[in-house]
Amino acid sequence: MVAYLNILLYGVGGIVFTGMALLVAFQERLVYVPVVPGLTKSYPITPARLRLTYEDVWLRSSDGVRLHAWFIKLFPDCRDIAHRLEMVRIMLQKLQCNVFMLSYRGYGASDGSPSQHGITKDAQAALDHLCQRNDIDTSRIVVFGRSLGGAVGALLTRNNPDKVAGIILENTFTSILDMAGVLLPFLKWVIGGSGAKGVKILNFVVRSPWNTIDVIGEVQRPILLLSGLQDEMVPPSHMQMLYAKAAAHNKECIFVDFPSGMHMDTWLAGGDHYWATIQQFLEKYAPRNDEPDSSSVTSHDSEGR
Repeated sequence: MVAYLNILLYGVGGIVFTGMALLVAFQERLVYVPVVPGLTKSYPITPARLRLTYEDVWLRSSDGVRLHAWFIKLFPDCRDIAHRLEMVRIMLQKLQCNVFMLSYRGYGASDGSPSQHGITKDAQAALDHLCQRNDIDTSRIVVFGRSLGGAVGALLTRNNPDKVAGIILENTFTSILDMAGVLLPFLKWVIGGSGAKGVKILNFVVRSPWNTIDVIGEVQRPILLLSGLQDEMVPPSHMQMLYAKAAAHNKECIFVDFPSGMHMDTWLAGGDHYWATIQQFLEKYAPRNDEPDSSSVTSHDSEGR
């Protein structure tokens, strides 16, 4: 009997050790996906292929990394488009705003390799660039972040309350520490965010914790949280926890869920209700002036754009 118990304990220990070794060695590949499997790093589609007016923007992060972005301009004919469009094109049509899309370091045409410290600098460089432009109303900059982009956007907004009018989070996780337990369930007992029940003795091995649950409570700007209840990657409970934490400290916090929304298609599954929700948020917290194309949404998502 003792021998069997020893074998069992060694087996469990071996599984845990293997899981930890994989996490330490490959965690960046789990968190950051610069290239979607099956595709090349070069852009398969550009705004030009969607007949969108855009500007290639090249930036330097504060540590010298060269970054690429698209600044997609609202144009007069956009409001007359009736056929099916990609998300950004629909965003232009429905919201009548400019869209600034950043490729983090290591993504798209940007140099470098992704990390939490580096991507934080990249997002700051993007916001600083927008604030220096003279062709937009810089008082109406709204940050939009999906998945990892929500973690990036929350940190950016917390650090720049005087430069951001509001933030929209979609299907974002509470932290990578909590996501470790989602991807590898046995890790939830030794790795977890501030609300986890485990002992969290191995949190130190996670190099990019992205503790959105801690950051969101410090955001001083209006927040809109959009949650797809069929999210197959990030448990919808993460968005509910983010809302609870934000609402406890911020009265200008709105939560809206979409019953059929999955991780990447909530905008499509939500239909007109999705866009109307965002439009109402923008009208309240980033109201229009006399210039119809003066607002700008800086977009971050799990693919770095």
